Amino acid sequence: MKKPKISIIGAGSSNFSLELVRDICLTPNLSGSTISFMDINEERLSQVFSLCKRYAEEMNMDLKLEKTTNRRESLKDANFVINLALVVGHLGYTKVWKIARKYGYKFGGSYHVMHDEGFWINYYQLDLFESIVKDILDICPNALLVELANPVLAATTYLCRKYPSLKYVGLCEGPRAIFRMAETFGLDPDRISYQMPGVNHFVWLTDFRHDGEDAYPVLEGWLKKQGKKHWKTQHPSDILGPVAIELYEKFGVFPIGDTCTPGGGSWPWWYHTDSKIEKEWGEDPNDWWDRYLGHLSESGSYYSKLLRTSGKLTETLPPIKSRQPTTPLIESIACDIPRVIQVNLLNSGNFLDGVPTDFEVEISGLATGRGVEGVKMKPLPRGVIEYLLRDRVAPVEIELEAYDKGSRERLKELIMMDPWTKSEQQASNLLDDVLALPEFSKMKNHYT
Repeated sequence: MKKPKISIIGAGSSNFSLELVRDICLTPNLSGSTISFMDINEERLSQVFSLCKRYAEEMNMDLKLEKTTNRRESLKDANFVINLALVVGHLGYTKVWKIARKYGYKFGGSYHVMHDEGFWINYYQLDLFESIVKDILDICPNALLVELANPVLAATTYLCRKYPSLKYVGLCEGPRAIFRMAETFGLDPDRISYQMPGVNHFVWLTDFRHDGEDAYPVLEGWLKKQGKKHWKTQHPSDILGPVAIELYEKFGVFPIGDTCTPGGGSWPWWYHTDSKIEKEWGEDPNDWWDRYLGHLSESGSYYSKLLRTSGKLTETLPPIKSRQPTTPLIESIACDIPRVIQVNLLNSGNFLDGVPTDFEVEISGLATGRGVEGVKMKPLPRGVIEYLLRDRVAPVEIELEAYDKGSRERLKELIMMDPWTKSEQQASNLLDDVLALPEFSKMKNHYT
């Protein structure tokens, strides 16, 4: 492949865009690449473009950087399309959460209501994703769509089923928790290997090695000696908190990243039945989301300050590679450098036993010049698969049928699968109130 062109849709996410450019600047094989920043928000687009341009110049990296508010222009001649776009915006989470709380909904296993993949968010995301896919197939049909914007699970399943010619891979931030865990256990993150299969936001550590040796004994030793001390020093809902430990003891495989944290819907619900139970288990999803949304606000302010500084960006943001998998993925495909990366694909090759072959899985993928090929995974315990089918596959299947057919009745059934739904009337009231919001008129017309 010639030097690639990378189109970033929703590039106004300054955190990701600048991190990506930093990683590319530290990847000599990608010298000469073109990066097209696309966003409909001209102010944010200009800010991000300016920061990334300064960083590349300071690193003396040969990159051609472009910016545009026209998506089709950005896609022209693209080899890789990175989608970061969020339609509703973070304020769209909390507005509907407030309505849902009025009807008795709360955090804890509420994947499609009290979560950042609520049904109203996913409708607008899937609608946007389809339009992007149609443009890709029309303008740059050989480009690889790298999906980072949620809902990765629903999007992978829906888009790969409906558009089989689409070259697609989903990536997620959650699995990077394995590196933080390794450091906590005193292991070198650069010397670990692992398998952590499942579906997006529901992955489990089935194999964990350091220098080729089984590292699960190290994990278990740390839990016995330092686990409780660690919990007391962390924020609630920690990835190594009491809930994660009990799930490990229950199933024999460790839940990774967002599997049992608020980032994945605070699964399972029974640790969240009331405030007393949550306190016993070191859980506080409200605090978690307040910190997350506050971090996003602080990050925006931080990058605005960076724009005004006259000093070198590389002094504030040292040229050290992140562990974000996007740049290694691009390098592997563009330069035919084999590399195993945690990816989201359709389970068409039966990569993970127990999951339907036309449904999304998050697994190890081999990235080479041929693209991304799924790797056969060690099976998950039967108990994990049973919960995966009930709490991830079944609701998403209903959601996608509702979206595809524009069925309001099926959408109500999705809400009725929520653990905090106690009656059909409760679900109907929530749906009516959400669809009555003026900003959701397009969704209301879709679900007739």
